[in-house]
Amino acid sequence: MTTPFDVITMGRIGVDIYPLQTGVSLAKVETFGKYLGGSAANVAVAASRLGRAAAVVTRTGADPFGDYLHEALAGFGVDDRWVTPVPQYPTPVTFCELFPPDDFPLYFYRRPKAPDLEIHPHELDLGAIAAAKVFWITGTGLCQEPSRTATLAALEHRAKRGHTVFDMDWRPMFWDDTADATEQYRRALRHATVAVGNIDECERAVGTRDPGEAARRLLAAGVELAIVKQGPEGVLAATAAESVVSPPVPVDVVNGLGAGDAFGGALCHGLLAGWDLAATMHYANAAGAIVAGRLACSSAMPTTAEIDSAVAAARGGANASA
Repeated sequence: MTTPFDVITMGRIGVDIYPLQTGVSLAKVETFGKYLGGSAANVAVAASRLGRAAAVVTRTGADPFGDYLHEALAGFGVDDRWVTPVPQYPTPVTFCELFPPDDFPLYFYRRPKAPDLEIHPHELDLGAIAAAKVFWITGTGLCQEPSRTATLAALEHRAKRGHTVFDMDWRPMFWDDTADATEQYRRALRHATVAVGNIDECERAVGTRDPGEAARRLLAAGVELAIVKQGPEGVLAATAAESVVSPPVPVDVVNGLGAGDAFGGALCHGLLAGWDLAATMHYANAAGAIVAGRLACSSAMPTTAEIDSAVAAARGGANASA
């Protein structure tokens, strides 16, 4: 590799099996769609869709679903050189139910262990990770060994070069001890420059549900930019010098599960472009809203033209209401 990647993500990948019927339980769903999924993979796809050179560090099973994920990554323009098979574990699948606008239960099939938790420190291309303009890790990668040690080793080697983003990605079902999660989150925060999380994730990391206080505690924990997602109250973003709140973008929600990953890919794009904080948040919010109005996650990631249009429409609506 001669040119550093714009974005390297590390963490969860799998196959999303989403119902093609809305408002019914899985017991009554008759048809499903199959999509690439997993937060780390989705963020890489979202960044690639916006023209960024993206790669993902993860592992699949040595099975047909693993083959499918390689094909899907290639189709989305995401480099898969660091996606390797684990023969002893099946590729994870995730089912969901769709009860718009705000109820989307997830059912993870990651037993006996997900391959993406079998990332070993000695397998990492630390030079490429250090050179990437954005390195993105998730809280799930800290829940078990050897992924935990590998994730922390990558963070330590990177030493806050460029933008190092910690997506807190709190999934309690993946952890045996919630207190351990808080400890590992604090370790990751010391090496990150950006922290991203919703209210539940902030509470897990820094012990408060108050958005402003959460942002202050995240900054005190070591990051330079704290992003707190507040649902209908919008997104709070804070640095030591400024704080902005980006209002939500109205959307008829179809499936809210991919919105955060679209937000993540657009956040990477804004950071790399050097935009100011407000512009970056408005852009990321618009990207998330677009995907919330679509069924899938990875294949639903928006283009720059679609996000630009959504930002302009939101700005026009705000001006009209004013």
